[in-house]
Amino acid sequence: MAADEPLVLGIETSCDETGVGVVHGTTLLADAIASSVDTHARFGGVVPEIASRAHLEAMVPTIERALKTAGISAKDLDGIAVTAGPGLAGALLVGVSAAKAYAYALGKPLYGVNHLASHICVDQLEHGRLPEPTMALLVSGGHSSLLLSTDITSDVRPMGATIDDAAGEAFDKIARVLDLGFPGGPVIDRLAREGDPKAIDFPRGLSGAKDPAYDFSFSGLKTAVARWIEAKRAAGEEVPVRDVAASFQEAVVDVLTRKAVRACKDEGVDHLMIGGGVAANSRLRALAEERCERAGIRLRVPRPGLCTDNGAMVAALGSEMVSRGRAASDLELSADSSLPVTDPHVPGAHAHGHSHDHDHVHEVSKENLYS
Repeated sequence: MAADEPLVLGIETSCDETGVGVVHGTTLLADAIASSVDTHARFGGVVPEIASRAHLEAMVPTIERALKTAGISAKDLDGIAVTAGPGLAGALLVGVSAAKAYAYALGKPLYGVNHLASHICVDQLEHGRLPEPTMALLVSGGHSSLLLSTDITSDVRPMGATIDDAAGEAFDKIARVLDLGFPGGPVIDRLAREGDPKAIDFPRGLSGAKDPAYDFSFSGLKTAVARWIEAKRAAGEEVPVRDVAASFQEAVVDVLTRKAVRACKDEGVDHLMIGGGVAANSRLRALAEERCERAGIRLRVPRPGLCTDNGAMVAALGSEMVSRGRAASDLELSADSSLPVTDPHVPGAHAHGHSHDHDHVHEVSKENLYS
């Protein structure tokens, strides 16, 4: 571990997970998470106001836990990174406000980074530096995107995205129709292992010759599955839950992996990285492995704990920003719930040629509150 590698704290609050990670270069030192998922379960989905309050309560203890696990003091840090977007506005604001407060008090540079770019960058903590270019398939509750990254700190290009429900949303909705609770991903994955993926032929969205090559659509599939279940129930027949789970899951991962491999071939990219919460799905991993091997593409998937939202991924991207000398964000940084993936980070105004009266970060370090 080189001494000159940056030591960065990352804060992630885009949804219902308060994540704080500490990274030294590409080495993960701490990954602390406080989740409010159980609080949302009774509502069958994430309630933004509840998420924001939970972040507020968990923030300081989670930061302290991460610093303690990493065995460092806050003043040892070289920078503080935070998810500036996309995500739930109120939830993002809690993280951004906390990051600004710590950066200001410690006199450290602040980096507002993109949630999706962070999901790609986290793989460096497990498999070493990302090759450039890398094709990334990000699948979660809020996103299903195919992205081409030639430089994770400055150039991430959207190839395709979901035009309606994200894959994770579809899992949650089908789980709800089957009365399996929330979140739906893990329970469908578990039941599908005991079912027959060929039992029911559910539709593959946007798979026709004239359809957009890299875009995804899961709302038609979701409706087809729900109608199939309703028809069974209306006829007084028992719903074969395991077969439905396996056939539905197969329809989702078939489309995801087929389009991702096709994008790699079309762009001449020999690396595919899969991230986001749905990347924890065992069938998605297995089918991607199979198809990549056949196509001569190297597959990189972080371990499940790094696929779901976490602070480590934000710290990983922040560390890369510091290493590559990217401009820090201003203390005027604000959360942007629809921050485009083409902005891997939000540089300060001075990076665009505007000058502030003074550089906040270094000005306040003279009277460091922590010294």
